[in-house]
Amino acid sequence: MRYLFILFLLGFLSMSNASEQNQDQGLRHVVVFKYKPEASQQDINKVTNTLRSLKDKIPGILRFEYGINNSPEGLDQGFTHVYQFTFVDAAARDHYLPHREHAKFGQLLGELDILESVFVVDYPINE
Repeated sequence: MRYLFILFLLGFLSMSNASEQNQDQGLRHVVVFKYKPEASQQDINKVTNTLRSLKDKIPGILRFEYGINNSPEGLDQGFTHVYQFTFVDAAARDHYLPHREHAKFGQLLGELDILESVFVVDYPINE
């Protein structure tokens, strides 16, 4: 019985250590937009370029990627534009969220009034 307890304890500690290592590998922050039908390409480009510029203005962002949905499955529910940030870790993401440059981006979205809906997914990078 003691042997089983030690094995369980070692397994638990191993899983905890693996979890901590995964957190050190970075965090992805995925933002998906559904623009209003009347949104102009110029305004969408302004949003994209402003998001892209955050990488150089906010510490802890390792990478910025974006793309336009082209899935043939028809399951996008009208969401078209994907923006993905890779952060050093969750703390960097937590610094980014209230950052003044991120707040300015929110103000821009409000001024342009072209966003119909958004959803966000964050996850630790597990390789």
